Amino acid sequence: MQTNANVSAEEIARFEKLAARWWDPDGESRPLHDLNPVRAAYVSGRVNLRGANVVDVGCGGGLLSEALARAGARVTAIDLGAKLIEIAKLHLFESNLQVDYRVQSSTELAETEPASFDAVCCMEMIEHVPDPVALIGDLAAMLKPGGQLFLSTLNRTPAAFGAAIVGAEYLMRLLPRGTHHYAQFLKPSEVAAMLRRFDLEIEDIKGLAYNPLTRNASLSSNTAVNYVLSARKVG
Repeated sequence: MQTNANVSAEEIARFEKLAARWWDPDGESRPLHDLNPVRAAYVSGRVNLRGANVVDVGCGGGLLSEALARAGARVTAIDLGAKLIEIAKLHLFESNLQVDYRVQSSTELAETEPASFDAVCCMEMIEHVPDPVALIGDLAAMLKPGGQLFLSTLNRTPAAFGAAIVGAEYLMRLLPRGTHHYAQFLKPSEVAAMLRRFDLEIEDIKGLAYNPLTRNASLSSNTAVNYVLSARKVG
């Protein structure tokens, strides 16, 4: 594994604490379980996954990675949390799927396998890295010309602060306190500007609506809290 400056050791440690119960739908990763089918459907609805080379960057314990593999993609999945990758690999014995899990940075993968992937997924990761622009550059470098990037994150709005931090971390305790930092949330316009720097053009953007009481998740026209987007690499 190559050392990557664009990583927070504190963030890695925080998520590694969740590793043992990552696949428990009623554990600390409950919101990820509830949102995962919507994210997977968003990807599969915009790219033909059958036989496609796809990478899941910041894969955690592999929820999205397995969903993509189940849809027929050849999936590479990377994360710098070694405990998370260990759990992801162990879960393959239960799911009987094939995913190439690696403890690897986005920078290393971009350097060693440039222009190699039909689709790149990076869900709920960009708000956890010190340099989001550098991350976008890595993601763009991995994509084949014409390939698609799928990215989700949190908007920097009072609504997102209330839902993701006050609500999810303090009131309902769905997530450990300190999981999110409001200053690192990104407005869609800011992400769009980063994407343009690396010849990525946004094709679609949707809000991700989530009701933690009913555990219902769906796409929405409201991007004030969570949003997911697809962008295509020009060329």
